[in-house]
Amino acid sequence: QVQLVESGGGLVQAGGSLRLSCAASGRTFSSYAMGWFRQAPGKEREFVAVVLWNGATRYYANSVKGRFTISRDNAKNTVYLQMNSLKPEDTAVYYCAGTRTSGSFVLRSSYDVWGQGTQVTVSS
Repeated sequence: QVQLVESGGGLVQAGGSLRLSCAASGRTFSSYAMGWFRQAPGKEREFVAVVLWNGATRYYANSVKGRFTISRDNAKNTVYLQMNSLKPEDTAVYYCAGTRTSGSFVLRSSYDVWGQGTQVTVSS
């Protein structure tokens, strides 16, 4: 089973950009579909994006479509989330997660490996 470590969070002004990274340990990274979720204070953790095993198939939440891009580099065991045109409502702790099942990728329960999270704060 892989272990996940996120990085790249921080404070940015509205309209700015950040790139999050999630580095995975272990030899089986390419067998995981990798997703990003986020959790704002007082809210449920919500799906943001997922990239499937081959990197070619990606799905996004409607709230981030057109602004965020998920990608992966299996040679580096890393998944990325490029976030552009950030809004204050994007403020949250962002988590990467992995799954080897083919269930619904928007559900938290489909993922069995989670990182510790990285804070993203967007000021207005």
